[in-house]
Formats: sequence, structure tokens, C-alpha cells
Amino acid sequence: MVVRREKKSRKMRGSRTMGWGIRGQHRDRGSQGGRQIGMHKEKWSWLIKYGEGWYGKHGFRNPSTKLTSAISLRKLNELLVNGSIKIKETDGKKIVDLNELGYDKLLGGGSINVPVTIKVSKATNRAIQKVKQIGGEVILSPTE
Repeated sequence: MVVRREKKSRKMRGSRTMGWGIRGQHRDRGSQGGRQIGMHKEKWSWLIKYGEGWYGKHGFRNPSTKLTSAISLRKLNELLVNGSIKIKETDGKKIVDLNELGYDKLLGGGSINVPVTIKVSKATNRAIQKVKQIGGEVILSPTE
């Protein structure tokens, strides 16, 4: 039977070895040189250029770690003064919702000059005290 050269899948199907040369090469143990073998000998120049951290122990990433994005009072004050954060006003109160802005925790570093009501899921005791001293309020609203 004649081999049809134009099929639906033209991936060297009629060429007996399909790009593998002698048929034993496809059965053999691979092409000897992906990223596993020969890095310390044959591919040393590639390793020097691109393979930083190739050898040695590198630790692991703990799957149960919860990443929190925190903001300090100092940074929050800068953003409020610059006008980067929009302040909502309801009933004469200035409200900043840090959960909507992508922050999970309010830290007590620095100080704040604007008396605002801050909605956030977590806050340190020091941050809550500093906001209350200036005449503001911290509302802890957990978000899941």
C-alpha cells in the first residue's frame, strides 16, 4: 500500500523512524543531556551563566503559611496626605477600608495625623492605641 503523505497529522508518520534516526535511538536511554545529566562536565559553561543555585540544598516552601500584607501607620499617613487613598465620608466620619485596598493588617510603626475610622481585618494593640489617641477608630472586620 502506498503511503499517503498528506494526512490530518503530518508528524513524520510515514518515515519509519519519525525523526529518531536509527530505531534503537528512540528506545535507548534518552539524548544524554537535558537538565539532569552532564551539568558538571559537558554543560559547565551554561551552568556558570544561567545555573545560579543549581547545586546545594534550597529549603522548601511551607504550604500552611498564610501571607499577610501589612501597612504601618507611617505609610498609611503618607498615602492619606498624598491623596493616594480615597477617604469615604459617611455621617461626618472619614472612613478608610484597608481590606478593599488589599491590606490585611495595620501595624503601629510611625504615627498618623488625620483622625479617621479604619476598617481592617487585623491590627496591633499599639496601632489601635495610636489611632484612638488622635481621635480615630479601628474597626476589626474579619474577611475570609
